[in-house]
Amino acid sequence: FGSSPSLGSARCLPHRPGPAPSPRTKPGSPARSRSQRSAQAATAAAAAAARAMTTQSKLGLGLCAGAGAAALLAVPCAVKVLRGRGCKADKTEYEFGGPVGAYITMWSLPGVIYFLYYACGKDFVVPGMDLRTLKDMKLPEVGDLFSGRAAAIFTGWFGFQVALERLLPGKVVEGVDLASAGGHGRLKYRMNGHLAFWTSLATLAAFGKKLSVLYDEFPALAGASILFSFGLSSYLYAASFAPGALLAKGGNSGNPIYDFFIGRELNPRIGSFDLKQFCELRPGLIGWTALNLGMAAKQYEKTGSISGSMALVTLLQGMYVWDSLYQEQAILSTMDITTDGFGYMLAFGDLAWVPFTYGLQARYLVDHDPALSPVTLACVAGFGLAGYAIFRASNSEKDQFRRDPAHPSVKHLKTLEVKNHQTGRSTHLLVSGWWGLARKINYTGDWLMAWMWSVATGCPGFGKGTIITYFYPIYFAVLLIHRAGRDDHFCSMKYKEGWQEYKKRVPYVFVPFLL
Repeated sequence: FGSSPSLGSARCLPHRPGPAPSPRTKPGSPARSRSQRSAQAATAAAAAAARAMTTQSKLGLGLCAGAGAAALLAVPCAVKVLRGRGCKADKTEYEFGGPVGAYITMWSLPGVIYFLYYACGKDFVVPGMDLRTLKDMKLPEVGDLFSGRAAAIFTGWFGFQVALERLLPGKVVEGVDLASAGGHGRLKYRMNGHLAFWTSLATLAAFGKKLSVLYDEFPALAGASILFSFGLSSYLYAASFAPGALLAKGGNSGNPIYDFFIGRELNPRIGSFDLKQFCELRPGLIGWTALNLGMAAKQYEKTGSISGSMALVTLLQGMYVWDSLYQEQAILSTMDITTDGFGYMLAFGDLAWVPFTYGLQARYLVDHDPALSPVTLACVAGFGLAGYAIFRASNSEKDQFRRDPAHPSVKHLKTLEVKNHQTGRSTHLLVSGWWGLARKINYTGDWLMAWMWSVATGCPGFGKGTIITYFYPIYFAVLLIHRAGRDDHFCSMKYKEGWQEYKKRVPYVFVPFLL
């Protein structure tokens, strides 16, 4: 060893960085060459294995997508053949691009849920607004999207919410008159959603840190909700052909794909159990809060604390869900209940889309908290609460006016009398107060809240953050504009020239004096 030339060189240069070359493996020696070749071979093998896994992932995902596409085509057509013989279709003005648009929407939206999960997950996140990095996003294995444990959690949660709706005490109220929809009388609804919300939270709190399983099983839970939504939609479409079913206007086009999507029956029920009203508020909406609590539990498990952003997002979104359940009766006069049929559009939206996309911010914060300053968090909270104040005050004013126009809180408001050409009766539209400022002023408050939930995750382009967590306010803007357009179309048909006069009195849609 002492006579080794390499070791002698090392002694002459005692401060040379790095270890001295081994005398047994001189540069260029056969042993060193074999070592290099082995390392290169290992690297090549790893790369080949990664390519093989990617190929397998693509193949598995492709088969799943193909199976889903086939099922969305085959099931509605089979039901129509078996159950819908001799049923007359109504003249229908298509929405959402007609049957083709409905089919593409049903097929693609589950993929959007998974895209949002993997585009800002634990191991990969789109930095800022650089969408070019999506090419580096790892594709999931099919086994990651489904699991028996997730299926058990989802079905158990759904059954738990059914039990709460059936067993908890609550007043029974009447919905709107079904005459305008072609029915008779008013349906009765059990109102115990607010109690169900707090009972659910108390039950979730009992699980404590174990709620972190919702983070671990997130993609598989989404898969369970998607499959359940499809199964429920299949049942709803088949049940809509029962004699005497009240069909939604626009849901009986005769095209099985479109009717399966848009919803054929207006108020499907099993006895007194109203499926649409239940799904609208209970499993998915309260489930959104449950998922957020699971994300907070996971962050605490990983870091030993809950960050300011996580606490703020969980509280603001929890308040939004609580408000919906506290004001449960108000949903009975909304378009979802009074006008839209119950099909894939609402079933998937209520059970899969809402909990697994609206809660995106909390899940992101588990692994990528931006550590916002207290001042920033205070500003986000202030604007979020301002949005909620606009949203709640405007909706409360409208709901109170509908229930009792002579109530002291609304009797001073100015109205415009118009004729409802569908019922032949006159009605009054608000042209002062909150609803004199803009025709959809409640949407403005709703949208402001949505922005604040995303700002709590950071600002892409101005520090930490990703544009992916801003999907909800961007999507929500498109949704609100579309819904405002639908409302405008239906109201123009219902009130005709009276609606045009109303639009002159209240010219702004969202933002007073601006939009």
